[in-house]
Amino acid sequence: MYTIDELQKILNAELQKRSSELDTQKPAGLYSPIRYSLDAGGKRLRPVLLLMAYNLFHEDIESALPAALAIEVFHNFTLLHDDIMDKSEVRRNSPTVHVKYGENSAILSGDAMAFLSYRYLMEENSLRMSDVLELFTQTALEVCEGQQFDMEYESREIVSEAEYLEMIRLKTAVLLGCSLKCGALLANSTYKIANHLYDLGINLGLAFQIQDDWLDAFGESEYFGKRIGGDIIAGKQSYPLVKAIELADDQTKQQLRKVLADEKLPAGKKIESVLEIYNQLEIKDLAFEKIQTLFLNAENILQQIDLAEPRKSKFYELMVQMQKRSH
Repeated sequence: MYTIDELQKILNAELQKRSSELDTQKPAGLYSPIRYSLDAGGKRLRPVLLLMAYNLFHEDIESALPAALAIEVFHNFTLLHDDIMDKSEVRRNSPTVHVKYGENSAILSGDAMAFLSYRYLMEENSLRMSDVLELFTQTALEVCEGQQFDMEYESREIVSEAEYLEMIRLKTAVLLGCSLKCGALLANSTYKIANHLYDLGINLGLAFQIQDDWLDAFGESEYFGKRIGGDIIAGKQSYPLVKAIELADDQTKQQLRKVLADEKLPAGKKIESVLEIYNQLEIKDLAFEKIQTLFLNAENILQQIDLAEPRKSKFYELMVQMQKRSH
């Protein structure tokens, strides 16, 4: 079994090789933003999950590298377009693609990345490719559905916790589920195990997104890689905001909405005022408890998978690493 660090190194080497190949592609204005996006770094969680799932059954993980690459390219495409829609200026402590290259170039390069992900995926030689392609395409559509819900919820005063969880399931979690299930399918696992791994990915994805929301409100900018309080300034629906609206009395709700709607209020003051309300309602602890519950769900699913415990050990290690993001 490969360690997580080993998988990251193998994947990064493959990404560097493929990224370098883009230098010869014309027009440069289309492919340079793609390389910039892929070279920006990150922990490569989704492709690593795919390789980990494949490695549960086979040691020749090179056979699954094209699919892992496809997952990472598709993920970065979604980040590129999300940053445009959210007007985000920083990603992984660097200027976002649309800031560096312009919005029109970023949109077109993002479109190219979506198709490029399918080109990489089609390099796979597997009897289960029909299943993999169906899952990949369904996941791509669901990610778009989640993004649409996200945009629609920005103009709503009340979004229920159930609605919010479904939105982030679509926007974030399904791609983690897809990564794990694709790896299992390519390794020719049983459908039962592949579906268990998908459910594992869903719970990890929900936990991961709520962690992002938690870090945006309560984390440290240097560690998080983005400006703290960005969701507050943008007026985005986040788990802390959803819980605050759910738990606050009418007066506090009114106060919170007034602060969020005040375009003249300096950014620092707005963040400070919203966080003060969050602290009154103990949102930091409540959100953290939700994260821990989702990780526990994932652990329980992992225990149900009919494989020897030593083969699943790397998944337990990964969950421990992921939980540390909230500390």
